[in-house]
Amino acid sequence: MIIRNACVYTEEGRFEAKDIYIEGMEFADQPRQEKEVLAGEGCIAIPGLTDIHFHGCMGADFSDGNMRALDEIAGYEAKNGITTIVPATMALPEELLQQSCEVACEFRKQQEAGKKEKKAVLCGIHMEGPFVSEEKLGAQNPDYVRRADQKMFDRMQEKSGGMIRFVDIAPETDGAMDFIRDNKKRTVLSLAHTGADYDTAGKAFAAGVSHVTHLYNAMTPFTHRNPGVIGAAVDAKAEAELICDGVHVHPSAVRMALKLFGEDRIIFISDSMRAAGLKDGTYTLGGQKVEVKGRYARLENGNLAGSVTNLMDCLRWAVKEAGIPLTTAVKCAAVNPAKSAGIYEKYGSITPGKAANLVLLRKEDLSIKSVILNGEIL
Repeated sequence: MIIRNACVYTEEGRFEAKDIYIEGMEFADQPRQEKEVLAGEGCIAIPGLTDIHFHGCMGADFSDGNMRALDEIAGYEAKNGITTIVPATMALPEELLQQSCEVACEFRKQQEAGKKEKKAVLCGIHMEGPFVSEEKLGAQNPDYVRRADQKMFDRMQEKSGGMIRFVDIAPETDGAMDFIRDNKKRTVLSLAHTGADYDTAGKAFAAGVSHVTHLYNAMTPFTHRNPGVIGAAVDAKAEAELICDGVHVHPSAVRMALKLFGEDRIIFISDSMRAAGLKDGTYTLGGQKVEVKGRYARLENGNLAGSVTNLMDCLRWAVKEAGIPLTTAVKCAAVNPAKSAGIYEKYGSITPGKAANLVLLRKEDLSIKSVILNGEIL
């Protein structure tokens, strides 16, 4: 395939008018034979996005622990230009979490065998629960919160076939610091759902944490005398996720985070739950009832329960409502998450030799014209 005259996002983080060549399932540096030609005039070509933190969509949740749910999730994400995914768990009984890990392992094996070709590529698991603090539950179920448990993590990692790429942890809880030191080379450790102060968070970063889950949400706030997790993360040069759904984080706070962390260390996420893509109504998340109305998903106690959007819509919101440059938004939604998940060698840029995953957006409104996944138009 040749995509002619598109405005292409390059590895240098800028847009350039040029052609894109695809050979089989990968980008190529030049055409080797006559190809299908796709017109790129009036379009922006960006890498397929990577969402490293979301729970579900279209009525399905990763923690449902069945193949139907993953099929539904991966299909919806791909159609919306999110071509690589790292879905997240919740605080739930261990047997359910293990089941989700087993299903993910089997799903990935099927993808590697060439099946499920029209689905987003499952590249890992984000273990958001259960090693969190009851002080900052957010939408986590308090019945299943537990202290950091090395043996439990090992069991889940074995069931997943080594797919757990992120583990969230509250560093002030019992056993957390030992867990961090013991696992810093095995997975990406992230501060989340935590009441840690600046000093405790700083010790966690020094011990091996490098990531912050949904910055601002379910953590100590930043103040001038108590800078908390946010201040410690800035000083430690950690990377941080942002839910850019127009609900969880104010546009000014998005702009501020980019100034504090820099565009290379901010990762846009959707944190979507099973209502994404569906109408208002009553749903569940982590075994708890969620009421969805408009852009808001809330537990019965009023806490936000994830989002009802997808990462491509988050990118558009960041550009149109928060005033983030498109080049920055693409970096935060495609490049940085792929690097964070350890998959940038194969995904996250339009580069010869990488998987041919890209999205053609119309310049006028950033709506999707085409999604190309593994060299094929969806």
